[in-house]
Amino acid sequence: MTSHRPFGLPVAALPAVAAVLLAVAGCSPTDATASVPVPSPAAEEAAYCRALHDALPRTLSGFDRSGAEPESDLTAAWGDGAIVLRCGVPRPEKMSDPQAQGVDVNGVGWMLEVQESGGPRFTTTYRKAYVEVTLDKRFAHDSGPLIGLADPVARTVPKSL
Repeated sequence: MTSHRPFGLPVAALPAVAAVLLAVAGCSPTDATASVPVPSPAAEEAAYCRALHDALPRTLSGFDRSGAEPESDLTAAWGDGAIVLRCGVPRPEKMSDPQAQGVDVNGVGWMLEVQESGGPRFTTTYRKAYVEVTLDKRFAHDSGPLIGLADPVARTVPKSL
């Protein structure tokens, strides 16, 4: 009878390997903090961003809100950085491009930019503070998180027409 050893490990090592795998699997993705550059908006924009920060959902697209590093009322993250929000960012240069793509989600306009990482970045349009949402590659073809963010943005960041 032939005994197979996964990855060339001795059979005696299998319980230890299984324990390590279970410990890693038990770690919640919300335990991680996302490293997020903090914007530095004008005082009026920062006030809108603080109000938005307080109105943001605890869960978004199945991810719990996690820490953003450094902590700031201008940033938020969900999951292990799968969704990252920054409020008070400068107006993106791409907004001047007549070919820029956009989407309207529950009355909030968002400009779309595809990132090198494969995930999209959305920035609000026609608001008194620009809100940027970066999604990782899990959301390459999914703007679903914007649904959970549209109402808080609409309530806290006024339109600028």
